[in-house]
Amino acid sequence: MTTRTTEADATTEASMTRMTHNLKKIEELTERLGQVMANRKTHQPALDGPNQDLFAKAAQAYMAEAMQNPAKLMERQMGYWSKTLTQFMQVQQSLAKGGLDATQDNAAKDRRFANPLWDTHPYFNYVKQQYLINAAALQQAVEDVTDMEPHEKQRLAYFNRQIIDLMSPTNFLATNPDALERAIETEGESLIRGIENLISDLEANDGELIVRLADESAFELGGNIATTPGKVVFRNRMFELIQYAPSTEKVHSTPLLIFPPWINKFYILDLKAQNSLVKWIVDQGYTLFMVSWVNPDSSYSDVGMEDYVQEGYLAAIDQVKEICGVKQINAVGYCIAGTTLSLTLSLLKQRGDTSIKSATFFTALTDFSDQGEFQPFLTDDFIDGIEAETKDKGMLPSVIMARTFSFLRSNDLVYGPAVKSYMMGETPPAFDLLYWNGDGANLPAKMAMQYLRGLCQGNQLADGGYDLMGHHLELGDVDIPLCAIACETDHIAPWKDSYRGVQQMGSKNKTFIMTQSGHIAGIVNPPSKKKYGHYTNDDLDLEYTDWLADADFHEGSWWPRWESWLKKRSGKQIAARKPGAGGRKTLGDAPGSYVAKKANG
Repeated sequence: MTTRTTEADATTEASMTRMTHNLKKIEELTERLGQVMANRKTHQPALDGPNQDLFAKAAQAYMAEAMQNPAKLMERQMGYWSKTLTQFMQVQQSLAKGGLDATQDNAAKDRRFANPLWDTHPYFNYVKQQYLINAAALQQAVEDVTDMEPHEKQRLAYFNRQIIDLMSPTNFLATNPDALERAIETEGESLIRGIENLISDLEANDGELIVRLADESAFELGGNIATTPGKVVFRNRMFELIQYAPSTEKVHSTPLLIFPPWINKFYILDLKAQNSLVKWIVDQGYTLFMVSWVNPDSSYSDVGMEDYVQEGYLAAIDQVKEICGVKQINAVGYCIAGTTLSLTLSLLKQRGDTSIKSATFFTALTDFSDQGEFQPFLTDDFIDGIEAETKDKGMLPSVIMARTFSFLRSNDLVYGPAVKSYMMGETPPAFDLLYWNGDGANLPAKMAMQYLRGLCQGNQLADGGYDLMGHHLELGDVDIPLCAIACETDHIAPWKDSYRGVQQMGSKNKTFIMTQSGHIAGIVNPPSKKKYGHYTNDDLDLEYTDWLADADFHEGSWWPRWESWLKKRSGKQIAARKPGAGGRKTLGDAPGSYVAKKANG
């Protein structure tokens, strides 16, 4: 027996061993998949897509257009056929010559098609070109529909985009060169890891497919994220109140209370020391309090907006005043918490309560007349589905909201991560922002419907007023000094809509700042990064386009500008306040216990 034969036999034996191991692994994974699908928790079918009325209206409008202008339809169809056949002939001719001349297109800017094989390999180039031709034809078909209401056409365009993104060749193993190359390199091990990642994600969400975006094992609350020192100084069924330890000898006499959104966890403002707004505010010499909302389960089904105001906002305000021995505080509301802060301010105004000295709104909407990118999800068929879901479960599960938000950026938050995890077998990155993004919270059934029906769909606060707690609450009642921060590319709370709501508030002292970037990065923008700038303009009577055209641009973070505004409303310097001072009992260290509860826990 030769040495070469011995080496070949050893290689074959090793391959057989790996194959046997992988086959056994597949059997185990198949069993796990069967178990998770057998125990899968279902949800309302209406949450998976629009009802048939949308497609019926689209088909009717398209046929009407065809009847009225058949030449246009034929022109579009002939153009599609021509492009398809031309591409096929070009490939045939190139192959006959023994090479491939890559067709020029705009896909080079598309990260999905970064692999050189999309341009150099006949098969992959042909698949890509046909996909781009088909995608353009579908988009053109929607654009050609004229006999539809604008909001219906906007929905049609959204779901058409979803179909186009879903059918990308990168989403399928047989037409993804990156995944195929990885499978060959790893002798199929990447596919085994991918299947395991897929099943793990299904198991984590009771059978719902929510792609995990970050390596959860890399983060620990209070360990390497949410680490700013502090104490829990109050707790009720709605929230824990955190008082942060001072880092300066002196602080301003007027304390600051932040209300974060209860759709997500508060620690987006305290991810790590380098970008923590919480730490930065404390370092500027403020007594800072943070509300950490409870993650509700089905027992909170009857909790409404009035409970968030009464047992959340008003209770927190009273506690901060009592702890600090003051009559007034400054308040911040972020996103939906900013919307609710405006409701609370109207209520306090009508009650003659002057507890709030100034208010700051982070990316908060109060005027929902333009529903923007959320319009496809704010029609009756989808909201009816949410209402049925909340009645069934007593809450709106976090996975429903996570899925909805993700599909607004499906290539970045759904398909791209899914390809890396399920086809490439990669472990999700250890990225704190994505970890936070996946750590969602449920919404109580009553509160969710009040918000969606009354504020989002009905736009009642900006359009006539919103009835709550025996009061008719209006934006005009918000008459204290206010500062609003909006973000230029925010797709959740568009800056122009935030601006329009601020215009309707009754305050004579308004400051509006528009920062670059989006809903999160625009807010979490520390001065040390020197990354995003911001715009200011004192004339808030202008239309938003004119406001921006006349605005001054400033390099760097908006944080120092806001702090300068806040300082003028925060009183004199006093000795720093420490949590638990004066014998007050504390209930544990920050970040507390409520923030640690998972949505499915």
